[in-house]
Amino acid sequence: QVQLVDSGGGLVQAGGSLRLSCVLSGRTFSNYVVGWFRQAPGKEREFVATISQTGRTVYADSVKGRFIISRDNARSTAYLRMNTLKPEDTAVYYCAAQSLGIYDKPLTSTNEYNNWGQGTQVTVSS
Repeated sequence: QVQLVDSGGGLVQAGGSLRLSCVLSGRTFSNYVVGWFRQAPGKEREFVATISQTGRTVYADSVKGRFIISRDNARSTAYLRMNTLKPEDTAVYYCAAQSLGIYDKPLTSTNEYNNWGQGTQVTVSS
């Protein structure tokens, strides 16, 4: 059974940086696509970034150039480095993972993932 634990959120001033981590256990991490999503109060959960098994990445337009997704298969961990944070980045951030077997494909939709972390709060003050 796959378990995901995401962490690293906190309170930061606008323009600051944070790095989120997502640790997968229970299965072989290298077989999984990993995505980061976020949900602000009163809004739907939205795509932020994803990284495929081979390192292909896709970003939402709102974070492109500011956020970097990466993975360390030896540590079974994915990261989301968030730079130049803005108040509108405030949300609960969730990591998600999905195994696609032989396919290598970044996944950008919530309904493509079956495994989710518990979420970590990111608050950016102006």
